[in-house]
Amino acid sequence: MRIAPQRLTLAAPPRDPFGEHRPVLYTERRQLLGGHFWFETDSARLLRLVRLAYARLPAHRFPGPAPRLRVRLMLTPAERSGHARRCAAREPPAVRTLAAGGILCGALQGATLAAIVPQQRAALIVIPGKLLRYPYHLRYELLEFAVYVLAARVQKLLPLHAACVGRNGEGILLVGPSGSGKSTLVAQCLLAGLDFLAEDSVLVRPEGLRATGVPNFVHLRPDSLHFLARRDRARLLRASSPIRRRSGVEKLEIDVRGADYRLAAPLRVRAVAFLSARGAGAAPLLRPLRRSVVRRRLISTQRYAAEQPGWSRFMQQLDRLPAYELRRGAHPRDSVEALQELLSAGAARPASR
Repeated sequence: MRIAPQRLTLAAPPRDPFGEHRPVLYTERRQLLGGHFWFETDSARLLRLVRLAYARLPAHRFPGPAPRLRVRLMLTPAERSGHARRCAAREPPAVRTLAAGGILCGALQGATLAAIVPQQRAALIVIPGKLLRYPYHLRYELLEFAVYVLAARVQKLLPLHAACVGRNGEGILLVGPSGSGKSTLVAQCLLAGLDFLAEDSVLVRPEGLRATGVPNFVHLRPDSLHFLARRDRARLLRASSPIRRRSGVEKLEIDVRGADYRLAAPLRVRAVAFLSARGAGAAPLLRPLRRSVVRRRLISTQRYAAEQPGWSRFMQQLDRLPAYELRRGAHPRDSVEALQELLSAGAARPASR
């Protein structure tokens, strides 16, 4: 006999209408982005989603006590409706970002949501079973989105659209719009033995410019593989799977958490490089930038971060560092060599006015 689902009514509410006392079957603790994250779920499939994103990563710690942050993932029953059949498209509906009363939320249609409450140091992610066919979108647009925002808001870190590589605890921010070649350069840096902190999203503590990120994946267009030697191409392809972005662009998602690559702990930012599509010709690839140019470029490329509370302090600290335009050489390896020289030089001169 089929039991009718409990209905939420004011006159006679069921025993646990919001599922607040639903048992947690699985817990996973991870040291991420400077915080102690506790993931809780009642689904082994959602636990695998967490491990796909955050297993085998180096622990990231900032000086001082680390906040304890909770992320709960819940799986709702699959629907038996026409909508569930229509959902067999190539990708799920787009995420819509919402905010009300201090709650930040990214929601898909069909009761899919990520609710983030920084004041409580917690996030709630609800995923219908029918959407488990889209593990990349769920992980990237819900799980990683919630973890990133929660870590930034609780620890007052500045979220930057940038990549970061380094050596011996010091890093270089690589800034450029989507399609500027950050991922191709990061892949070359990995193969050259540099430390990898983040491909596209970096969190920075404004005071002291300590940067953290999640060094789990690199995303490459298949046509960028021709820059790689055959042996390097084979190594990356063995750890890759195809994904399709919302824009329609198809890429290879490469899991770099292997023993052969150097995954960075938090790095202290020592320089900034703005990626340029212009060729360097016979001139050096790194072209020093004036402080006024650096400020304009950062404001234009980091519009979300520029509205956050720590932006002014971040810019004051960054004024003390060297900043460059990184132009293209004949091969991406040329850019890697330029970054290696910059890291080897140590504290270079800051940007001029």
